[in-house]
Amino acid sequence: MREQIGLDRLTGLIAFARTASLGSYTAAARDLSVSPSAVSKSVQRLEEHLGLRLFSRTTRSLTLTPEGKDIYERALRVIREVEDIEQAAVASRGEPSGTLKVTAPVPIGINILGPALPGFCQRYPNLAVDLRLGDQFSDIIEQGIDVAVRVGNLADSRLVSRPLAPHRICTFASPEYLARRGWPRGIEDLANHDCVNFRYQSTGQALRWPFQVGDRLVEITPTATMTIDVSDAVATVLAAGGGIGISPTYVAAPYVQRGELVPVLHQYAVDRFVITALWPESRRGNPNVKVFLEFLQEVFPAVTPWDLIVKTAAETAHDR
Repeated sequence: MREQIGLDRLTGLIAFARTASLGSYTAAARDLSVSPSAVSKSVQRLEEHLGLRLFSRTTRSLTLTPEGKDIYERALRVIREVEDIEQAAVASRGEPSGTLKVTAPVPIGINILGPALPGFCQRYPNLAVDLRLGDQFSDIIEQGIDVAVRVGNLADSRLVSRPLAPHRICTFASPEYLARRGWPRGIEDLANHDCVNFRYQSTGQALRWPFQVGDRLVEITPTATMTIDVSDAVATVLAAGGGIGISPTYVAAPYVQRGELVPVLHQYAVDRFVITALWPESRRGNPNVKVFLEFLQEVFPAVTPWDLIVKTAAETAHDR
């Protein structure tokens, strides 16, 4: 007679699968809303029960053993079946309720989604939002994410996508800096200015500044006096007079509206990629996902307010 699986072993499988997907006990604990020690103990108990080592552990990393890789694939299938059952139950209720897991890059979460989410939650009081901010292109399905907002589109046949808005970037500087150092009239003038650049946390690469010159896309890597790996921090440095820097318009728009930043070289601004909503095919009939996608259409209208703010400011400053 086959032994029935206990609740602790199911918990161990979930803890193990999340740890394997995310690469650490700490990340898995954050995802599961428990302590890292609870995740570690659950995995250790699972290993003891199975009589297998699932991870090769060092002080800095966890690596799946050959046996661990096999168990991981099997655990994912179990978890996906459970999630399918949950999705079927949610769809049968018809009304938005429960928890909606959403992920987005930090700047979009802070500047766009964060200010809009209270209104969404008031509209659907039975639906809780679990918003996870980060720039890593992790597996949306493995993490049980309902909707992801990303810059660009992921080539994944398991996901459905919908474009939301252009990801427009432009150069900005403070009025104080421009009064002190003068306005650049062309891209070549940037060589005579203090430039503040952005560096990608995921790759460590400095951003190549793109400019649309006629029908050509021109990219330069300016000599930077400062390089910063958070978009919002770039904007604060620019507003403090730190130089000329490049920023998504949705990050810079509030500073522009307050008169702390001015768009420069706006005539060369580029729509760099597209802000996209992605969700698993299995969530297609989910009422929670449906209402959140409708909400995103409201948050990202055809003409976005942040692009309009920057465009209006650029037109005002054009004759300077």
